[in-house]
Amino acid sequence: MSSRRELRFAGEGGQGVILGGAILAEALILYEGKYAVQSPHYGSRVRGGPTKVDIIVADRPVLFPRAKEIEFFLCLAQMSYEKYSDGLASEATVLVDSNLVPNAPENGRDIHRLPIVEIAKMELGNAVLSNSVALGAVMKLTHIASEDAIWQAIEARVPPKTIDINRRAFERGIELVP
Repeated sequence: MSSRRELRFAGEGGQGVILGGAILAEALILYEGKYAVQSPHYGSRVRGGPTKVDIIVADRPVLFPRAKEIEFFLCLAQMSYEKYSDGLASEATVLVDSNLVPNAPENGRDIHRLPIVEIAKMELGNAVLSNSVALGAVMKLTHIASEDAIWQAIEARVPPKTIDINRRAFERGIELVP
Protein backbone atom coordinates (compact mmCIF):
# COMPACT_ATOMS: atom_id res chain seq x y z
CA MET A 1 0.00 0.00 0.00
CA SER A 2 1.41 3.37 -0.99
CA SER A 3 1.59 6.09 1.62
CA ARG A 4 0.28 9.30 0.11
CA ARG A 5 0.41 12.66 1.89
CA GLU A 6 -1.21 15.87 0.72
CA LEU A 7 -0.27 19.41 1.69
CA ARG A 8 -1.50 22.82 0.58
CA PHE A 9 0.29 26.16 0.82
CA ALA A 10 -1.79 29.30 0.20
CA GLY A 11 -1.32 33.04 0.35
CA GLU A 12 -1.28 36.11 -1.86
CA GLY A 13 0.63 36.52 -5.09
CA GLY A 14 4.11 37.77 -4.25
CA GLN A 15 4.37 35.99 -0.89
CA GLY A 16 6.26 33.07 -2.40
CA VAL A 17 3.94 30.21 -1.47
CA ILE A 18 4.28 28.68 -4.94
CA LEU A 19 8.07 28.76 -4.60
CA GLY A 20 7.77 27.23 -1.13
CA GLY A 21 5.79 24.33 -2.59
CA ALA A 22 8.38 23.83 -5.33
CA ILE A 23 11.21 23.80 -2.78
CA LEU A 24 9.40 21.23 -0.63
CA ALA A 25 8.68 19.02 -3.66
CA GLU A 26 12.35 19.24 -4.71
CA ALA A 27 13.47 18.31 -1.19
CA LEU A 28 11.22 15.26 -1.26
CA ILE A 29 12.29 14.11 -4.72
CA LEU A 30 15.99 14.96 -4.74
CA TYR A 31 16.98 14.38 -1.13
CA GLU A 32 14.39 11.98 0.31
CA GLY A 33 13.93 9.71 -2.72
CA LYS A 34 10.14 10.16 -2.74
CA TYR A 35 7.74 10.79 -5.57
CA ALA A 36 6.17 14.22 -5.42
CA VAL A 37 4.11 16.55 -7.55
CA GLN A 38 3.07 20.10 -6.99
CA SER A 39 0.11 21.77 -8.63
CA PRO A 40 0.23 25.56 -8.45
CA HIS A 41 -2.79 27.80 -8.95
CA TYR A 42 -2.32 31.49 -9.58
CA GLY A 43 -5.04 34.04 -9.12
CA SER A 44 -5.88 36.50 -11.87
CA ARG A 45 -3.79 39.26 -10.29
CA VAL A 46 0.00 39.10 -10.44
CA ARG A 47 0.44 40.48 -6.92
CA GLY A 48 -2.05 40.36 -4.11
CA GLY A 49 -4.45 37.79 -5.54
CA PRO A 50 -5.04 34.43 -3.89
CA THR A 51 -2.57 31.69 -4.83
CA LYS A 52 -2.11 28.10 -3.74
CA VAL A 53 -0.02 25.07 -4.42
CA ASP A 54 -0.92 21.50 -3.57
CA ILE A 55 1.97 19.15 -2.88
CA ILE A 56 1.42 15.40 -3.02
CA VAL A 57 4.12 13.00 -1.88
CA ALA A 58 4.15 9.22 -2.02
CA ASP A 59 6.54 6.31 -2.02
CA ARG A 60 5.28 5.25 -5.48
CA PRO A 61 4.57 7.32 -8.60
CA VAL A 62 1.70 9.75 -8.12
CA LEU A 63 -0.87 8.70 -10.70
CA PHE A 64 -3.61 11.11 -9.64
CA PRO A 65 -2.02 14.53 -9.12
CA ARG A 66 -5.01 16.26 -7.52
CA ALA A 67 -5.36 16.66 -3.78
CA LYS A 68 -8.40 14.90 -2.34
CA GLU A 69 -7.90 15.14 1.41
CA ILE A 70 -5.30 17.66 2.55
CA GLU A 71 -3.65 16.76 5.84
CA PHE A 72 -1.55 19.94 6.21
CA PHE A 73 -2.47 23.51 5.28
CA LEU A 74 -0.12 26.51 5.45
CA CYS A 75 -1.84 29.84 4.89
CA LEU A 76 -0.42 33.38 4.85
CA ALA A 77 -3.51 35.43 3.89
CA GLN A 78 -7.10 35.58 5.16
CA MET A 79 -8.74 35.68 1.71
CA SER A 80 -6.73 32.63 0.69
CA TYR A 81 -7.80 30.83 3.86
CA GLU A 82 -11.42 31.48 3.01
CA LYS A 83 -10.97 30.41 -0.60
CA TYR A 84 -8.69 27.39 -0.20
CA SER A 85 -9.47 25.79 3.17
CA ASP A 86 -11.92 23.43 1.47
CA GLY A 87 -10.77 19.86 1.02
CA LEU A 88 -8.98 19.69 4.36
CA ALA A 89 -9.10 16.39 6.19
CA SER A 90 -11.18 16.56 9.35
CA GLU A 91 -8.04 16.13 11.46
CA ALA A 92 -5.76 18.31 9.30
CA THR A 93 -2.95 20.31 10.83
CA VAL A 94 -3.21 24.00 9.95
CA LEU A 95 -0.45 26.60 10.16
CA VAL A 96 -1.52 30.21 9.69
CA ASP A 97 0.29 33.50 9.96
CA SER A 98 -1.09 34.83 13.23
CA ASN A 99 -1.14 38.44 11.98
CA LEU A 100 -2.44 37.86 8.45
CA VAL A 101 -5.03 35.14 9.09
CA PRO A 102 -6.93 36.32 12.18
CA ASN A 103 -10.03 34.23 11.47
CA ALA A 104 -9.15 30.56 11.18
CA PRO A 105 -11.80 28.50 12.97
CA GLU A 106 -10.51 25.32 14.55
CA ASN A 107 -13.39 23.01 13.63
CA GLY A 108 -11.63 20.26 15.57
CA ARG A 109 -8.36 20.80 13.72
CA ASP A 110 -4.91 21.36 15.16
CA ILE A 111 -4.25 25.07 14.42
CA HIS A 112 -0.84 26.68 14.85
CA ARG A 113 -0.66 30.47 14.73
CA LEU A 114 2.83 31.87 14.14
CA PRO A 115 3.96 35.38 13.06
CA ILE A 116 5.83 34.08 10.01
CA VAL A 117 5.90 37.22 7.86
CA GLU A 118 6.53 39.52 10.84
CA ILE A 119 9.58 37.48 11.86
CA ALA A 120 10.90 37.58 8.29
CA LYS A 121 10.37 41.36 8.04
CA MET A 122 11.12 42.65 11.51
CA GLU A 123 13.56 40.13 12.94
CA LEU A 124 15.41 39.08 9.81
CA GLY A 125 14.96 42.23 7.73
CA ASN A 126 13.19 40.99 4.59
CA ALA A 127 9.68 39.61 3.95
CA VAL A 128 11.14 37.41 1.18
CA LEU A 129 12.56 35.23 3.97
CA SER A 130 9.00 34.20 4.90
CA ASN A 131 9.44 31.08 2.75
CA SER A 132 12.43 29.85 4.71
CA VAL A 133 10.75 30.63 8.05
CA ALA A 134 7.59 28.80 6.92
CA LEU A 135 9.50 25.78 5.60
CA GLY A 136 11.26 25.40 8.94
CA ALA A 137 7.90 25.37 10.72
CA VAL A 138 6.36 23.02 8.13
CA MET A 139 9.25 20.59 8.56
CA LYS A 140 8.88 20.57 12.34
CA LEU A 141 5.07 20.16 12.24
CA THR A 142 4.86 17.50 9.52
CA HIS A 143 8.15 15.60 9.64
CA ILE A 144 7.52 15.11 5.91
CA ALA A 145 11.21 15.49 5.14
CA SER A 146 14.38 15.80 7.15
CA GLU A 147 15.79 19.15 8.16
CA ASP A 148 18.82 18.38 6.01
CA ALA A 149 16.74 17.62 2.89
CA ILE A 150 14.67 20.79 3.13
CA TRP A 151 17.72 22.90 3.85
CA GLN A 152 19.57 21.47 0.82
CA ALA A 153 16.58 22.34 -1.40
CA ILE A 154 16.43 25.89 -0.01
CA GLU A 155 20.18 26.31 -0.42
CA ALA A 156 19.99 25.17 -4.05
CA ARG A 157 17.32 27.80 -4.82
CA VAL A 158 18.48 30.96 -3.05
CA PRO A 159 21.17 33.35 -4.31
CA PRO A 160 24.58 32.47 -2.82
CA LYS A 161 24.89 35.81 -1.01
CA THR A 162 21.65 35.08 0.90
CA ILE A 163 22.50 31.57 2.11
CA ASP A 164 23.41 32.62 5.67
CA ILE A 165 20.28 34.73 6.23
CA ASN A 166 18.08 32.01 4.72
CA ARG A 167 19.68 29.49 7.06
CA ARG A 168 18.85 31.74 10.02
CA ALA A 169 15.27 32.12 8.72
CA PHE A 170 14.86 28.35 8.31
CA GLU A 171 16.21 27.69 11.80
CA ARG A 172 13.95 30.43 13.22
CA GLY A 173 10.94 28.66 11.70
CA ILE A 174 11.98 25.43 13.40
CA GLU A 175 12.34 27.26 16.72
CA LEU A 176 8.86 28.77 16.45
CA VAL A 177 7.15 25.39 16.75
CA PRO A 178 7.09 24.16 20.36
